Amino acid sequence: MNEPHEKIVYFVRHGQSEGNISPVFQASDSSLTELGKKQAKEIAGRIAKLSFEGLIASPFERAKQTAIAITNTTGKKVEYSELFVERIKPTNVCGKLYTDEKAGALWKVWKKSLYAPGLRVEDGENYDDIIGRADNALDFLKNQKGDVVVVTHGFFLQTIVARAILGDALTPDIFKNFQTHLQMENTGLTVLKYKYNENRYSEDEERFAWRLWIYNDHAHLAD
Repeated sequence: MNEPHEKIVYFVRHGQSEGNISPVFQASDSSLTELGKKQAKEIAGRIAKLSFEGLIASPFERAKQTAIAITNTTGKKVEYSELFVERIKPTNVCGKLYTDEKAGALWKVWKKSLYAPGLRVEDGENYDDIIGRADNALDFLKNQKGDVVVVTHGFFLQTIVARAILGDALTPDIFKNFQTHLQMENTGLTVLKYKYNENRYSEDEERFAWRLWIYNDHAHLAD
């Protein structure tokens, strides 16, 4: 593996989607609303002022549309990666109304699996899956050649931030509190820096470490 280098990762949550405002359990094909398209153009204008090498996005429709707005403004070609999709719900929940009793009951049980190691609910992701995927995503980003922009989703972005900050100290209970008390605005900008660990006190500690620099900055949405 190549020697790591300092880099900046600019994370963008997708613009407002139909699933964000509809009374249904959002599916992967949920598109941006008119407001979401406007938000995507606004964050694209902000991203255009940054210096970065690559543009990576979740292939879910709402993230794709947001990334395309950035491509149209910056000229950067987008690379899609399954690493950055939103938490994967059970198929039998997706697209169902919140008032659907069977889907609602399945949703409640599945949400528990996001904070309970080993608990599996149908084909939905569980705690082990999403933490493992966050680790893989961070490893992937460490090995990018330069600074990158990543268009992703609220829950998964908060998972990445939690894992980047806490590493193996992240427990299911801490993870649940993290997800419960943090908020993420549509097209909010979050910045992680992978840099030399100036607080390294022993040879056992990593020479490079993640640092949270900016969280959920949505000043571009101000009227």
